[in-house]
Amino acid sequence: MKVAILGAGIIGISTAWFLRQAGHEVVVVDRASGPARETSFANGGQISVSQSEPWAHPSTPWRVLRWMLREDAPLWFRPHLDPAQWRWALQFLRECLPGRHAANLRHMVALGRYSQQTFAQLRQQLPLQYAHRQQGILALLFSRQEVEHALTACKLLAAEGVTRRVVSVDDAVAREPALAAIAPQLLAATWCESDESGDVHQFTCQLAAACADAGVQFAWQTRINALQPQGGRIAGVSLTGADGRFETLQADAYVLALGSHTPLLLAQLGHHIAVYPAKGYSATLPLRDAASAPQVSITDESHKLVFSRLGDTLRVAGTAELSGYSSHLNPVRCAALVRRTQQLFPDACHWDAAQFWTGLRPASPGNVPLIGRYRYSNLWLNTGHGTLGWTEGPGSGRALAQLLSGQVPEIAFPFLHG
Repeated sequence: MKVAILGAGIIGISTAWFLRQAGHEVVVVDRASGPARETSFANGGQISVSQSEPWAHPSTPWRVLRWMLREDAPLWFRPHLDPAQWRWALQFLRECLPGRHAANLRHMVALGRYSQQTFAQLRQQLPLQYAHRQQGILALLFSRQEVEHALTACKLLAAEGVTRRVVSVDDAVAREPALAAIAPQLLAATWCESDESGDVHQFTCQLAAACADAGVQFAWQTRINALQPQGGRIAGVSLTGADGRFETLQADAYVLALGSHTPLLLAQLGHHIAVYPAKGYSATLPLRDAASAPQVSITDESHKLVFSRLGDTLRVAGTAELSGYSSHLNPVRCAALVRRTQQLFPDACHWDAAQFWTGLRPASPGNVPLIGRYRYSNLWLNTGHGTLGWTEGPGSGRALAQLLSGQVPEIAFPFLHG
């Protein structure tokens, strides 16, 4: 069948690849000039199944309240007169209940592990070069509370087949010598050997090129105006092409992989999904002293930041700002990224040469993405991955392609069913 995929980030391109491998005719539509130009452009680089912990936790609401007056807070909620924001916030509070947290973690881990297997398969099939490192992830713990939380998380992850364990400061420094300067500040760390890192933009562009070689068609610089329902189906999608002309794209099935913009398109039809933009920031810093920069990907639990070595640069990323659809770079939050990196790795980078970026990560209240058929017989969603779009992307695309092809994915996951 002919499948139209709306969105060309890591989710949309992964979906396109697996649908084409299944024999479908595929066309991908995006408003940008090429793949991975928005949320999939400059994230933290971690492929981190061991970090599959939902934001929604019984302790989170109190922390958010404390952080509301801090412009550089890890999670900053800026209230607006926006019904979608408040609907999302109320559902987020529900997901903070203890029973919900454990279930959400289980679903996220299942999808993350499936995606990690999919990464390995893609690397065997294709000559992908994306600054990939299989050197694990160290998460730094600076307080007794962080250590206690980590011990609990490690137990939950172990029950789902993920080996993440608390290690001593000496062990952490032995694995990553660049931490030696801050060792006196640390209480412990966690270590997950199976986690990876890499450049999501490079990966997505190369996979898109492989899609094109396999016959996938692309419509770049094309604005998606509206879905056109007819009865219980989508009859077409209204587009404005790069030449400014209006056109209608017709297909047998439609996949919405537009990240945070998916809810806006559905709202035109009167449907509301619980996905809201969580604005994240990153800084890409050229290395000055490579020996002083980490080789292993790092998570700073106290500041909710991640650090990944990407070639001759260090990528630092994190924070979540729930403030709508603005992509404005807040200089306070940008400065906080560089300041914290300088505190941890003082000699590593050229600090005045940072390249800043922000992306609107599509967050669901429980951090479990929405994958499957939605409302109409030929409309499919693949969105809501939050901070784990890079971790979960290939597996999500593979699973959606299987569902659309009438197959059952080999994972236990709460897929949508119409």
